[in-house]
Amino acid sequence: MNTEQLRKTLGASQYAEQVLAKHQPLLEQDYAVDRFLTPLSTQQIQHTVQITLQDIQDEAEWMRSLRILRARLMFRWIWQDANQLTDVVTLTRELSDFADVCVTAAKDFARAPLVAKHGEPVGYNGKVQDLIVIAMGKHGAQELNLSSDIDLIFAFDEQGETNGRKCIDVQQFCILWGQKLIYLLDHITADGFVFRVDMRLRPWGDGSALAISHVALEKYLSQHGREWERYAWIKARIVTGGKEGDELLEMTRPFVFRKYVDYTAFEAMREMKAMIEREVQRRHLEDDIKLGAGGIREVEFIVQVFQLIYGGSKLELQDRQCLVSLNHLDEAELLDSKAVAELEDAYLFLRRVEHAIQALNDQQTQSLPTEPELRQRLISTLGFASWPDFMAFLDEKRAKVIYQFEHLIKEKEPDPLVESFSQLEQRLNEVLDDQAKNLVHEFWYGHALKKLPAKAVQRLKTFWPHLVEAVLQSDMPQVALVRLMPLVESVMRRTVYLVMLIESKGALQRLVKMATVSPWICEELTHYPVLLDEFLSMDFELPKRQDLEDSLRQQLLRIEVDQVEDQMRVLRLFKKSNVLAVAASDVLAESPLMKVSDALTDIAEVSVNAALHLAYQITAKKHGFPLDAEGQRCTLDHIAFTVIGYGKVGGIELGYGSDLDLVFIHYMDEQADTDGLKPISGFEFAMRVGQKFVSLMTTQTLDGRVYEVDTRLRPSGEAGLLVTSLKAFEHYQLKSAWLWEHQALVRARSIAGERCLRDKFEQLRCRILTQPREQAHVRAEVLKMRQKMKDHLGSSNEQKKDGIFHLKQDAGGIVDIEFMAQYAVLAWSGTNKDLAHYSDNVRILEDAAKTGCLSSNDATALIQAYLRERAESHRLALANQSMQVSASDWHDTRMTVCKLWQRLIDPAAAFALESE
Repeated sequence: MNTEQLRKTLGASQYAEQVLAKHQPLLEQDYAVDRFLTPLSTQQIQHTVQITLQDIQDEAEWMRSLRILRARLMFRWIWQDANQLTDVVTLTRELSDFADVCVTAAKDFARAPLVAKHGEPVGYNGKVQDLIVIAMGKHGAQELNLSSDIDLIFAFDEQGETNGRKCIDVQQFCILWGQKLIYLLDHITADGFVFRVDMRLRPWGDGSALAISHVALEKYLSQHGREWERYAWIKARIVTGGKEGDELLEMTRPFVFRKYVDYTAFEAMREMKAMIEREVQRRHLEDDIKLGAGGIREVEFIVQVFQLIYGGSKLELQDRQCLVSLNHLDEAELLDSKAVAELEDAYLFLRRVEHAIQALNDQQTQSLPTEPELRQRLISTLGFASWPDFMAFLDEKRAKVIYQFEHLIKEKEPDPLVESFSQLEQRLNEVLDDQAKNLVHEFWYGHALKKLPAKAVQRLKTFWPHLVEAVLQSDMPQVALVRLMPLVESVMRRTVYLVMLIESKGALQRLVKMATVSPWICEELTHYPVLLDEFLSMDFELPKRQDLEDSLRQQLLRIEVDQVEDQMRVLRLFKKSNVLAVAASDVLAESPLMKVSDALTDIAEVSVNAALHLAYQITAKKHGFPLDAEGQRCTLDHIAFTVIGYGKVGGIELGYGSDLDLVFIHYMDEQADTDGLKPISGFEFAMRVGQKFVSLMTTQTLDGRVYEVDTRLRPSGEAGLLVTSLKAFEHYQLKSAWLWEHQALVRARSIAGERCLRDKFEQLRCRILTQPREQAHVRAEVLKMRQKMKDHLGSSNEQKKDGIFHLKQDAGGIVDIEFMAQYAVLAWSGTNKDLAHYSDNVRILEDAAKTGCLSSNDATALIQAYLRERAESHRLALANQSMQVSASDWHDTRMTVCKLWQRLIDPAAAFALESE
């Protein structure tokens, strides 16, 4: 052995002296093959353990052999560390790999005797159950230090029973299995131990069952998981358990990483920090380089708080390793580069000091030694001339950590520019009327508040000044407060939202602005507080179609086909959260009207597509697959079914409260039976798909419904079949349909289903619309239908006299423009087929100008009037107001529309507007 390196090793560690005295021949053998000088790969460590334990059946011999190997490897690691032949990252990775291999070996050795006695553990799903071992803490993060214990949690996939003569349930088998694993590694013999095993991080901690099922763990985390456990589970990693273990870990991710920006992590960290500080004072651990001020734990906390806040949306922050995630914070610009560099430097030095402390006597401690001899060993190992020099350097590193930590988690101090709470209340009272004051008084002194837990009341009191300040800064403070009070009342038990709004001033200001503009948004958030999760993390960009499809697909993939209630919940929250995102972009980012309508239509189409595939899948699972009209077997990829969108969804012009006008068309062999265990005819199969689709979309649940669906535009209306074959639809449209049904077809397009069938429908639609028609007949029929709508839906004569204009239904309104576009298609597309290409009014009018059917000036005038009226209708929908507006404000726009209506449709309409 290298004499100088040996001297440094023994000088660094009394434990190394003991190992050398006991195992010198083995250590010399290890040194001879360079095991002290080169890094060990994961495979090399695995091979070394396998060779050491090969063919050993005796438990005592197995334990002895592994403990001696551990001592030899510890001597090697101390040698490398003392002589700076390794670095912190390499050393901690090798230690963690060794722990993984030992855990796996102990699990495998412990299994055979249990199986011999009780048989194999078989779950109710028929699968033999494995013991899922979850590594937590530094072991989970592959950051073990020289004398770490290992934090483990034992789990299994599914309950059941063993299949032996002495039958026990799966949980009891796994408990016995885990107990033996712990004994094999943790029990101290004459040769020491392998790893101390700590199980206290399991659900309910000490005193609870040692092994837990997947279902029980999921229930625990969702119902009882505490904030500190989220920190702990960041570093969780599956050591053994295969596919079931990976699925279990994936289940825990939403508990740890919320999909919204989660500012509650700040408060949780403050509470944990206070708890640790109390423990440090109680146990006099001020010189503990892990728990003391500026120690390792504070660096980890800085990283973890950002992981918990942003990890749900920034997946790169979900890495378990502290240094890796620290550098991701730099890349994501959540911490500046200088701070990251200082924290990384301090962390690496603190971890090296930790290793030097633990090398002294193989003890799990992070406290600086007090004995002069041990201090001298420590500073010699670390390369310092004196203890004061070392402490000065250490304190410099810790001071940088303290600065970053305190800067990050310090409590929000009152802004000196903001008035005191009493002044805020006084100013608030000055802008509130008596009714609003009573509302506030009833809130604070009502029964609901008296039933709240003390912590919830305290959080509410902390939140209130922030709300009042934001409200007073708005344009309409009373309106904002009155609209937000029901929302505050609905979430005051879910105080996580209050904390998030306290921590994120910008989110609160946005919420107040939304409230002043849209009571509809406030009502949605009040009725469905879960939408706040989305709102608080929105970037206020309109959602993209591909992102919508990917998001909904991923959510539905996690749900079994027969879990209909869960499917409906996902569909409802998907629709509501994304419509809310569009509204937020509309209000706060002032997104253009056409893009807002496109986004709302995309949300509807993605929802319809998903619901159709679910309905088809559910029906096929029960009855098998039908044949299509050409005799080919339908599958999940060939569904021979399409949904036709009419009206606003067909015209790509959805608003916030729009329902969906839908027609269902199939291309199945109606006479042939399906190929399942419960066969039904293709006709009945298509009907059941349609019925299931309507049920998925419209059933009222606690989460509301996805959309209202109106199917009355199908052939023969309410008297007709819910689902029509393509052939029957074609026959009806060509032989029996009224002209108003062709008028409706102008704004129809296929929005879901199989591409081939959708193309067939589009070709049929074009053929129907481009039939030659007499213009006089079209004009008369359009005018007759328009008059019916005015009579039933327009303003009354009294309202007109009072200066009321119904933006949609009265003369010069939206429907007049829609009817003129539909007239253009029906009257002129026989000779100008391009007019039948689009289903939206704007492009129809543009094409009418391109083909010369309308002058460019007339088309532009109608488009501008249409967009102005639709923009106002959007604003009114957000404000929960009716479409009735002041006629005087719309005189010029209406005159433009009415003059064109007179010229195109109804010459007798001249001066009608002036006579109102």
